Amino acid sequence: MTNFFYDKDIELEVLEDGKNYRKVKAHKGGLMFVEVIFENGGVGKPHTHEHEQASYCIEGEFEYTVGDETRIVGVGDSVYIPPNIIHGCKVLSDRGVLIDVFSPQREDFLK
Repeated sequence: MTNFFYDKDIELEVLEDGKNYRKVKAHKGGLMFVEVIFENGGVGKPHTHEHEQASYCIEGEFEYTVGDETRIVGVGDSVYIPPNIIHGCKVLSDRGVLIDVFSPQREDFLK
């Protein structure tokens, strides 16, 4: 496995046509970096997983819920999600992009 991941070589995965897409960027066993794109009305449905997660907003504005706390995050803001905590988000702008980092990597995201 390489240590270099070029955007032009990474397939854009459709999560919900016209709403949500993702690109799994750099990853190895202990860490994964994922770009998640939300179009108008896109939602990251509430869910849990065993991984630690940090999300960093690089475009747009989101309503983000972690556990029982809901906040608005925008460009430059970040969110930490502990393992096994219910969380989700919805884009409030016409388009939004998050960078999600997982530890360990999400095997379910790999083909």
